[in-house]
Amino acid sequence: MLHGSCLCGGIRYVVSGPVYRMSHCHCSMCRKHHGAAFGTYLNTRVEHFAFERGEDLLGRFASSPDAKRTFCTRCGSTLQWLGHGAPDEVGIAAGTLDDDPGLRPAMHIYVASKAPWYDLPEDGLARRED
Repeated sequence: MLHGSCLCGGIRYVVSGPVYRMSHCHCSMCRKHHGAAFGTYLNTRVEHFAFERGEDLLGRFASSPDAKRTFCTRCGSTLQWLGHGAPDEVGIAAGTLDDDPGLRPAMHIYVASKAPWYDLPEDGLARRED
């Protein structure tokens, strides 16, 4: 069982099942949504994700025809990435977890779009251009 929340604590969630596919995404949308060099996400199945409180504070933004992103409307915290092509999965912004998921990033994705001021480390992780 994993717990997570936004910065202000208004939104709290729980993950009751396994998490998988943790990665650092360097696409321009993730960079802008996170306000950082990349966004780190991990996934779980929709049925394993539930809001404990604050779902009324959840904002949604269709960042592309393929995906929607959620955030706290009070504090602005990035929370989820919801891909239309994978409606049975939830991408969770790893920085919002309160617990150690027991999983570590396996790859850097969309490295062709990485911030020009950020140098990818030689960390042994796989790299995918898109």
